[in-house]
Amino acid sequence: MTNSTITLAEDLTITRMGYGAMQLAGPGVFGPPKDRDQAIAVLREAVALGVTHIDTSDFYGPTVVNEIIKEALHPYPEDLVLVTKVGARRGDDASWIPDLSPDALRAQVHANLDHLGLDVLDVVNLRSMAHEGHSEESIAESFTALAELQQQGLIKHLGLSSVTIPQIREAQAIAPIVTIQNLYNLVNRDDDDVVEYAAEHNIAFASFFPLGGFTPLQSETLAKVAARLDATPQQVALAWLLQRSATSVVIPGTSSLAHLRENIAARDLILPTDAITELDTIGA
Repeated sequence: MTNSTITLAEDLTITRMGYGAMQLAGPGVFGPPKDRDQAIAVLREAVALGVTHIDTSDFYGPTVVNEIIKEALHPYPEDLVLVTKVGARRGDDASWIPDLSPDALRAQVHANLDHLGLDVLDVVNLRSMAHEGHSEESIAESFTALAELQQQGLIKHLGLSSVTIPQIREAQAIAPIVTIQNLYNLVNRDDDDVVEYAAEHNIAFASFFPLGGFTPLQSETLAKVAARLDATPQQVALAWLLQRSATSVVIPGTSSLAHLRENIAARDLILPTDAITELDTIGA
């Protein structure tokens, strides 16, 4: 088993195998799920299997996923860390609308607190839109607004999502960050430099869409390696991420109990060096 937990601050230890709750909403991450009871069962099973790191946001649904998490798990286990994100809102047509103004961020933090049933949020990631073209826009004003809410005691720890290294450094000059969440997987390796930076600074690097998201990973090499190791391609892709760096964490999402168990089993899969070398060619 790879090191199963990572300590990011004195009061913050998470399992490197996490769970991403986005898929618990309806189609297009909008509206209620087809089977709310199943969504609740998946969350409870994730915790029962030892996951202490759940990724969510009030813009999933919107509000739907946070409300399901509260129904399933509140009062929360002492070691459970809920990582949420702010920086967008949803249109009535299910569109994603970036909204990083300080007033909007304050309102989003309060909405997350309310829908999760919390007095303080464990970790809040500021979600920029950098990965959609690697914008180098300043995030100082937005991040300062979150740092102020942290000082007020509404947030314990801060992180970033969809950011570049200059933006990370800009945020670190304002307040410490414990997590970075960017698009990254076996096929999409544009952020190799961010993975390395996170490892150097003991920041958790959470790959979102670790299995490709809306366009699932497909690779002949991945399928071959998986067959040789008697594992599924998805398990191999997750194990590769966990072995990618000492601070790499994964948050695969699913609304299926079977897929959840399959994903979590990847934490016990150790890839031999020759398999890693082969897999590395996919994103080269």
